Amino acid sequence: QVQLVESGGGLVQPGGSLRLSCAASTSSFIFYAMGWYRQAPGKERELVATSGGGTNYADSVKGRFTVSRDNAKNAVYLQMNSLKPEDTAVYYCCARGYGDTGYPYWGQGTQVTVSS
Repeated sequence: QVQLVESGGGLVQPGGSLRLSCAASTSSFIFYAMGWYRQAPGKERELVATSGGGTNYADSVKGRFTVSRDNAKNAVYLQMNSLKPEDTAVYYCCARGYGDTGYPYWGQGTQVTVSS
């Protein structure tokens, strides 16, 4: 069973930065794509950024967030700059293998709170 473990969330002031990390529990399973979704209170889970066959960003984070991967470590990162209060959410790491539809692998989530 593949597990994804996130780290790096926390409380930050508007305009600040955070870096989220996510690592898979195994290096023997190669993911085609990895990325991040988020869910704010009372809202549906939404795409933030993914990497696999190119990168894909939500319009709301373009120019502020950067997704990157370390395939040797089976890890994905999310560098978040110029954070806004509306970025407050639980951020979830996700992954999919070759041949998967959707993202069958998810982390437990890490809270990001942007507030003064």
